[in-house]
Amino acid sequence: MQNIPISRAVRGATTVENNVDEEIYQATVELLKKMIEENTIDSDEIINVIFTLTHDLDAAFPAKAARVHLGWNTVPMICTQEIPVPDSLQKCIRVLITFNTTKSKNEIRHIYLRKAQTLRPDLVK
Repeated sequence: MQNIPISRAVRGATTVENNVDEEIYQATVELLKKMIEENTIDSDEIINVIFTLTHDLDAAFPAKAARVHLGWNTVPMICTQEIPVPDSLQKCIRVLITFNTTKSKNEIRHIYLRKAQTLRPDLVK
């Protein structure tokens, strides 16, 4: 029987120290590269990417980092603001990549870097 790819999603998050475009780009690229590596994702398999940023980050679009540094020019991406829940993690970039794969849900590796590891300690290696 042939493995037929289906749509799955992988989550990730990271943080920055400052609301500066270069920090946002660097942290985004670091996170995306780790998500791609851990899940063996090819850009042709990506359906779309959704980025959210906490209200204190507005210096750059993470999608621009993906286009410029990873060449994702044909990947549909959008950036939006995370809801400002009181006492939540600040200066946080979250990402959801939907992609085609033959992996099961249990094989998907969600990635949390820097201070974002506190969001899902159960998923941090």
